Amino acid sequence: MSWAFLRDLLSGVNKYSTGIGRIWVAVVFVFRLLVYVAAAENIWKYEHDEFECNIEQPGCENVCFDHFFPVSHIRLWALQLIMVSTPSLLVVFHVAYRENREKHHNQKLYKSPGEIDGGLLCTYLISLILKTGFEIVFLVLFYKLYNGFKVPHLVKCDIRPCPNTVDCYISKPTEKMIFLYFLVATSCLCIVLNLSEFSYLIFK
Repeated sequence: MSWAFLRDLLSGVNKYSTGIGRIWVAVVFVFRLLVYVAAAENIWKYEHDEFECNIEQPGCENVCFDHFFPVSHIRLWALQLIMVSTPSLLVVFHVAYRENREKHHNQKLYKSPGEIDGGLLCTYLISLILKTGFEIVFLVLFYKLYNGFKVPHLVKCDIRPCPNTVDCYISKPTEKMIFLYFLVATSCLCIVLNLSEFSYLIFK
């Protein structure tokens, strides 16, 4: 799935969203997608090459890097972006089904295309539940994989083939931690927006 497709998907869903849903699209597109493409990718681009340990033992650095970073932050962030945006396809497919059905019957079967009601409302609510679920799962995953949302300057590694406990240094730790906090903040904001939109649609 390309970033251009993700952008078009979010823009298409925007037509059928409430005001809160449009804010969610803006947050995902501007504060997450564009930040990822413009800045975050460059910060983590050479994270493996810039991970250094104070030992020349062959294989030690690779093993330690794999232990402390089993999945790259930036790849997990990209996967999160894709997963939280994918449920919007449910709404797109439902709207396409409606339009094809009207075209087949050659008459208007539904109210205004931009109005959320009936089956489309159920589909929309399901997409909100899925998006919220994915956000929470990835936040927990980030927390569990990296022992919190902090990026240390120094880690100590004693995994074989390292002959003893060695010090390993992470490049740009402060910059990475700022982006990680930004990721957490935008994820929490999206969760709040999803829950707010869900409540609005249920109780309106």
